Amino acid sequence: MARTQRMYLWRRSASQKWFRDNETHLRVLAGDQLAIIEQLNRKRLQLEIAAKSRAELRTLEDEFGGRIEKLPRSWLKRFLRQKTKPLKVGNRRLIIPAGPAFGTGEHATTAMSLRLLAHLTRKWKPAWSIVDLGTGGGILALAAKCLGAGRVLGIDNNLVAISTAKQNARLNKIRGVTFRIEDVRRSKIPAKTEVITANLFSELLIEILPKLKAARWLILSGILRQQERDITEVLRGNKIDIVDTRRRGKWVAILAAVG
Repeated sequence: MARTQRMYLWRRSASQKWFRDNETHLRVLAGDQLAIIEQLNRKRLQLEIAAKSRAELRTLEDEFGGRIEKLPRSWLKRFLRQKTKPLKVGNRRLIIPAGPAFGTGEHATTAMSLRLLAHLTRKWKPAWSIVDLGTGGGILALAAKCLGAGRVLGIDNNLVAISTAKQNARLNKIRGVTFRIEDVRRSKIPAKTEVITANLFSELLIEILPKLKAARWLILSGILRQQERDITEVLRGNKIDIVDTRRRGKWVAILAAVG
């Protein structure tokens, strides 16, 4: 088996106020590589960005503080050994270790998306198709397979994400899920895709929304409450009907139907 590629991780603990004040500039530098990790009963956020070299993260460290860690080549195996609470999906229980810059399914955006997906597809015949944009550790893609999906494609532009997702698939003995390293802005949605899940920050969701209309159903998350109005206006402007909206804390997830 090939050795895991060397990776570096920038980390910073931040208050909610610090993140609000610095979010715009942070996203300019990090784009959709930024992972925002919230833990139950903790007020502070953990911000993480993974990269292939320390040099790619220097600007973040210089401007925002925090620290850069060199992950050992065995980083993936180490994270897979971490014990986490199984995630119940349909009749299955998924084991999703907490990898670097990716959660275990407990984050509000993932949890709400998963519930919307389960509710949407509960009476569907097996073998429906889904594309998961910003797949991270592959939780929604793997869950879709457990819920009866046939063709499942997970896309992320982060090498750490795709490596973690593939290992999560192997750990749970789930086959038939394809994971690809791509920029979601340039990704082509396969024909006859029935569902697109997109856990991305709002500006990116708005940018790629025209291509998302290739699917029948959209589950959009990563949306902050103060951004909900902008997203709903763009959806309506594109003649996409909002079917259900879930809110938890500061986060919003939307189920929408493409007309």
